[in-house]
Amino acid sequence: MFRYTMVSVIAVITSFTVLGITVGLLQWSAFWGNITATAVATVPSYELNRKWAWGKRGKGHLWKEVAPFWGLSFAGLAFSTYAAVLAEDFAKHHHLARLSHTALVEGAVIGAFGILWVGKFIIFNKVLFVHRPQDLEPSLDGRTGIPG
Repeated sequence: MFRYTMVSVIAVITSFTVLGITVGLLQWSAFWGNITATAVATVPSYELNRKWAWGKRGKGHLWKEVAPFWGLSFAGLAFSTYAAVLAEDFAKHHHLARLSHTALVEGAVIGAFGILWVGKFIIFNKVLFVHRPQDLEPSLDGRTGIPG
């Protein structure tokens, strides 16, 4: 849980940095800023979750790990983008200053991802990055004998 949390912190910092630059400085729409920020943050999130948080080694299986991870990331992207666009509409309707506008969009995005965070942990832990006996070294999986 600690490692999963630390990976999430890294992903949030990465995403917020990109979102702050795209929405705050470059004045992109919340829609495109959030898509860009989520896409950028998903790459280190996958690698760190797989290798550091769950200790998986070797090449990831496309259909058992990579596609489901990106599918969950896409669901998070859709939900967070919806929240970001709603926040942006609110900011525009109330004529908020750019800093307030950006903060509101970032708050909506973090709220959306926060809601999904627990569910993703359960899916990662129970489905995607499960250690199966065939994944373990012979000396670590309880089988006897000397590896050939």
